Amino acid sequence: MTIYKNAITSLFKIEKPIVQAGMIWTSGWRLASAVSNAGGLGIIGSGSMYPAVLKEHIQKCKAATNNAFAVNIPLLYPDIDKHLQIIIDEKVPIVFSSAGNPKTFTGILKQEGITVVHVVSSSKFALKAQDAGCDAVVAEGFEAGGHNGREETTSFVLIPAVRDAIKIPLIAAGGIATGRQMFAAMALGADAVQVGSRFVASEEASCHPNFKQAVILSAEGDTHLSLKQLTPVRLLKNDFYRKVYEAENNHATKDVLEKLLGKGRAKKGMFEGDMNEGELEIGQVSAMIHVILPAATIVNELWASYNAIWEDYCK
Repeated sequence: MTIYKNAITSLFKIEKPIVQAGMIWTSGWRLASAVSNAGGLGIIGSGSMYPAVLKEHIQKCKAATNNAFAVNIPLLYPDIDKHLQIIIDEKVPIVFSSAGNPKTFTGILKQEGITVVHVVSSSKFALKAQDAGCDAVVAEGFEAGGHNGREETTSFVLIPAVRDAIKIPLIAAGGIATGRQMFAAMALGADAVQVGSRFVASEEASCHPNFKQAVILSAEGDTHLSLKQLTPVRLLKNDFYRKVYEAENNHATKDVLEKLLGKGRAKKGMFEGDMNEGELEIGQVSAMIHVILPAATIVNELWASYNAIWEDYCK
């Protein structure tokens, strides 16, 4: 097999330019290690973890794979300092940061020899990440389930715009679950793709089986970008979503939306399996996902499909 090398595979020391997104209540050590073992980059999503839980997942991931893996840290997380110290102590090689200013912690992590990647939703924020010393950025389009920009820029516009703006490697995210979509993202200037929703419907994902079933049964139009006054997320439509939609249509204030959201709403839906009152974060591409597969199968099928399209294109 020909070894594929580019800016991202070299930076992360991985075989395939495929990154599994660090999603709350979904991306634990089982999923991350399975993706890394398949030649991609697995990511532990720390946003739903207490510090002790994160430490346990990192240690189990290290025991389950000899390959590189990463931890995603939402920079607004209340225990960020504890998370960072655990990452440093456990010698995690790569950190993906999101939902905050990358300037705050990038320097600290890089002093420890850690590769830092930041998730952005615009060229402006991509430049800020580059200026902060990040090694790469993830440009995540409007189609994605989380970390959406309020500007609602789609991946087909965002990826080439960010590519033109920065010099560091670029990972494309938002609306990518197939080899065709990966090929399009790479043609637009990405060095790799980050895939979230497709890995929700994986055997190793730690989210509730009810949520996985809801994803593979979803259709076009079953998601909507919501809660833009708080943190914009794309929600699968259910009873909770309809309450949010009605409140937003009635010009609800930020305080009203925070009260409606409450605490533990995402856990209730994605982890505990309440499909009516839980918060169900998922991307538009869920409408193209129809089966739950092992994570390694997802990685290998995505890569094989991408290469088949590439070979056909080059004929």
